[in-house]
Amino acid sequence: MIRAFLAIELPEALRDGLAQVQGELKRSRADVRWVPAGNIHLTLKFFGNVPEDEIGPLAQAAREAAAETAPLQLQATSAGAFPSPQAPRVVWLGLGGDMVPLTQLFYRLEKAFATLGYPPEGRAFNPHLTLGRVKSPANRERLARLLVQLPPVDWPPFTVKELILFQSVLSPQGSKYTPLKVIPLG
Repeated sequence: MIRAFLAIELPEALRDGLAQVQGELKRSRADVRWVPAGNIHLTLKFFGNVPEDEIGPLAQAAREAAAETAPLQLQATSAGAFPSPQAPRVVWLGLGGDMVPLTQLFYRLEKAFATLGYPPEGRAFNPHLTLGRVKSPANRERLARLLVQLPPVDWPPFTVKELILFQSVLSPQGSKYTPLKVIPLG
């Protein structure tokens, strides 16, 4: 079995910026498990444990859905949290840019994967980059204040030309992601 997910990989410059935002938020000293900047990506579908012989069909389904989408321009926007900035459990950075084609791609992928036995996500698509997960209430109010005060980022947009089907291997040192298949857009 392979623990797999489909995602958009981020450019190195964006990851550097995400690390800076994390650094600002770490000043809260909140009990957050921060995602290493090198592991941050835009997840489109988490499959969980997949039999090895299903990787090819999943990649083919993604390829067919992605063929209808031209390369996308995306841009990081501002920090937020689920369920809300005032009660953060998941800290993230939002995305802007080609949201309509990205959302259409997401739902085409969901439909394609459903035919292979991977049911759609039970909630609306809300594209974001997860920066960290709050582990306990310690200093959560300080984190909430910093989130609200953090100005939107003003970074250049980036072009998405492909999706990546990743393998995720969990270890005590954290998750390690290995690309399995590259799926071009358009």
